[in-house]
Amino acid sequence: MINGLPAHVLLVHAVVVLIPLTSVLLVLVAVWPVARRRLDVLTASLALMTLVSVPLVTQAGEWLEQRIPRTPLVRAHTHLGDTMLPWAIGLALLALVVLVRQRRASRPGVQSPGEPVNVEIRDPGRHHRHGQRARLTTALVGLAAVVLAVGSTVTVYRIGDSGARAAWEGQFSQQALPHSTGAPANVETPH
Repeated sequence: MINGLPAHVLLVHAVVVLIPLTSVLLVLVAVWPVARRRLDVLTASLALMTLVSVPLVTQAGEWLEQRIPRTPLVRAHTHLGDTMLPWAIGLALLALVVLVRQRRASRPGVQSPGEPVNVEIRDPGRHHRHGQRARLTTALVGLAAVVLAVGSTVTVYRIGDSGARAAWEGQFSQQALPHSTGAPANVETPH
């Protein structure tokens, strides 16, 4: 409980914000060298925060699940909620891979992946093979980042949609109720 409310309904907002934000940053740092140099630590930090927040939200949801009626909608939401952790793990692992790759590339005398080298090359064939390998690795990391970003964002959307349905379906009227006009229900409004 947080301030009299179930923790799940408050903590879930962290995951709803962190998953898409981490996903966008991960794609940027995976494919854009300038972003990789400037945002690699931030992206890895957010990915780790996301990874920590997912089990916290899930545990808070399991606590709440034991205190509400188990409807089919609640069961569907619970089942979908259990699918978020693998995506968060993937985001965190790939963000760490990008961070380590950037840190190694930023050492003196080492080419940053995807960027040209401004040093004298004695064996042009070796440089060409290294450049091709770096571009291929960047492309594969970028593809993995896009897959993880889309998968995790779609998953968090589906979980949120099922949670909203579980909480609200059948709990409101399509038509405005008389007492929702802003005036107190027991006071007559002048004509």
